[in-house]
Amino acid sequence: MTEPAPAARLVVLVSGSGSNLQALLDAATDPAYGARVVAVGADRTGIAGLDRAANAGVPTFVAELSAYPSRTDWDRALTAHVAEHRPDLVISAGFLKLVGPHFLAAFGDRYLNTHNSLLPAFPGMHGPRDALAYGVKVAGATLFFVDAGVDTGPIVAQVTVPVLDDDDEQTLTERIKVAERRQLVEQIGRLVRDGWTITGRKVTIP
Repeated sequence: MTEPAPAARLVVLVSGSGSNLQALLDAATDPAYGARVVAVGADRTGIAGLDRAANAGVPTFVAELSAYPSRTDWDRALTAHVAEHRPDLVISAGFLKLVGPHFLAAFGDRYLNTHNSLLPAFPGMHGPRDALAYGVKVAGATLFFVDAGVDTGPIVAQVTVPVLDDDDEQTLTERIKVAERRQLVEQIGRLVRDGWTITGRKVTIP
């Protein structure tokens, strides 16, 4: 009988409530998922995401930007914190800080982020608001590998969400979150079980 492959190691970075983190924690309770969350990092204390990790028995760490003399020092410290947990993938689940060159050198081909628009349209902090203002009929979410730009890395997957006539920013954002969370869990599972290649801007999962 063949031994099952060891579960891939996920380090998840959060800045807020951690709803995407919770979805990953829940998925990882099934051994067939192929991954487990081995640590949760944050850029601030007192957030629900850290509480979710503690409740699941997952180690946590905090790297606050204000605790370091420079952003470069913070980037080095964050890199070291994450590296301690030997991740196969690092996932930004609502992490509101842009990582720097040291982090990307260590994890750039393994660092994923999810964004609440269909990139390259509407990057930045206000994807749903900007989509509504533009009058698009379809919005959605994008999962991508992070590079040195803002929401510019190679795309893993996208999911569409229709824009309704009576949508406002809150209602559209909430519907996108549901689809975004489902996509995140599904695609992380695919990546860890099947592997991937990045060729230029093209991400291929066998």
